[in-house]
Amino acid sequence: MAQPETTPSPAAAFDTSADIAAPVAPSKDSPLEQNTSQASQKASFRDVMSCFLSTFVTIFLAEIGDKTQIATLLMSAQSHKPLTVFIGAATALIATSLVGVLLGRWLSKVLTPRTLERVTGVILAVVSVLLFIDVAGA
Repeated sequence: MAQPETTPSPAAAFDTSADIAAPVAPSKDSPLEQNTSQASQKASFRDVMSCFLSTFVTIFLAEIGDKTQIATLLMSAQSHKPLTVFIGAATALIATSLVGVLLGRWLSKVLTPRTLERVTGVILAVVSVLLFIDVAGA
């Protein structure tokens, strides 16, 4: 008796699990692989610290003498509650930084790094021209 010919289901056509080998965890037995793993972790830690320090120094230097710092200074002097002003200002800076980080993350998904650099350059050039016009006109 002949078996009826079956047509594979559409889901079976996309089932590639049989074609994909399960990932193999790297062996920690060989010293070479251990050194590679440690070097990778050190490079990752160095990348994280480099990004953190460059962000901290850039923002710290940009904010010194900025209008935000002067406003904080004045609010602290006026209210005589420096700790409350510090907590409020720090929370506000964290919140605005979060908005910037989330917006940057979204932009990095929508735009290529080259386009993002060009757009940023154009925006900074426009701001520079507007500042120059403002200063020259005053």
